[in-house]
Amino acid sequence: MKAWLLHEPGDPWDNLRLEDVDPPAPGPQSVRVRVDACDLNFADILQCQGSYQVRLPTPFVPGMNVAGTVLEAGEGADVEVGRRLIGSSIGGHGGFAEQTIMKPSVSSLIPDDVSAVTAVGMHVTYGTSWFALHRRGNLQPGETVLVLAAAGGVGSSAVQLAKAHGCWVIAAAGGAEKLETCRQLGADVVVDYTNDDLYERVMEATSGRGCDVVYDPVGGDYFDIARRLVAWEGRLLVVGFASGRIPSAPANHVLVKNYSVVGVHMGGYRQFDDKPFEQCYRELYDLLLAGKIEPLVSETCRAPSRICSIARPPVAWSSTPRSDSSTHDSSSDLIPTQYPSREVSDVDPRRQFHDHRPDSFAHRALLRRDGQGRPSRPC
Repeated sequence: MKAWLLHEPGDPWDNLRLEDVDPPAPGPQSVRVRVDACDLNFADILQCQGSYQVRLPTPFVPGMNVAGTVLEAGEGADVEVGRRLIGSSIGGHGGFAEQTIMKPSVSSLIPDDVSAVTAVGMHVTYGTSWFALHRRGNLQPGETVLVLAAAGGVGSSAVQLAKAHGCWVIAAAGGAEKLETCRQLGADVVVDYTNDDLYERVMEATSGRGCDVVYDPVGGDYFDIARRLVAWEGRLLVVGFASGRIPSAPANHVLVKNYSVVGVHMGGYRQFDDKPFEQCYRELYDLLLAGKIEPLVSETCRAPSRICSIARPPVAWSSTPRSDSSTHDSSSDLIPTQYPSREVSDVDPRRQFHDHRPDSFAHRALLRRDGQGRPSRPC
């Protein structure tokens, strides 16, 4: 089979190599699946670069999360061949390949009415936001929520989930196109933090009260502003540090304003308490099938040669594999039309990509970078 291997840490768009390898064999309690779709998240880039919290020995195939069809079940794996699963790849056999290995015990069944692209587009981003808003943030209907990087992967999911829960949402993003995306996601107020004063705009919108919940996947300087925007007894959700700087919160400020700084580590629940995952994905699929949420997939890439012709540094490119186009679900080729079309150069690295060609695929992150190789600006 074909697989993209990383033999040494570095930028995936430079270091990944397409190779012919033997299909992985499932061990006990695991299954071998055909990769139907694989998302590309910021964490995949970090893992390739060797800076993710979980490091894999090289060589390995990247692609943490996969939607796939079971081809072979290992001993003790309680799942039938032909069933569709969504979950994490294991053992360095990632989703940037035609086949991978998954554990049914830490995966979810994909409902029949949900395409592979939609499932993989929702799995991590909406799962993260569900844990952030509901499990950690104790979000209540009617509360005011500020979402930073609201046009990005986790940000867009947070906007939709907060609106679905009956909250009033302020979405902060950079640039007119991303603000329009936030409006279409349902945000009540949008703030362009590349041109507007984020603090002043939010305080004006909330009549000086601030926000009950602040959802921050950015960190850095935006965290320093965000903590000043938390209302009395509010919650500041620490989701990530896409800006590249890990900030700190002065304890006296937390005390005087009587708010909580809450960490959100979705993956940690697999180690300490995995019971909430069942509730998480049950509720997410209920919302999805009811039409209350829709994963923001800006493009599904099916022809790497087309992407190669238009992608140039500092922007890189991505797609994902299939091994059997004859069983391809055509619905997973659909690109949502409610969002504005985007050139590849403007696609966020947390978007999802899909390729149904059995013999050709490639993976690169669409990542804006500054002179030092860091993400230049949050979404």
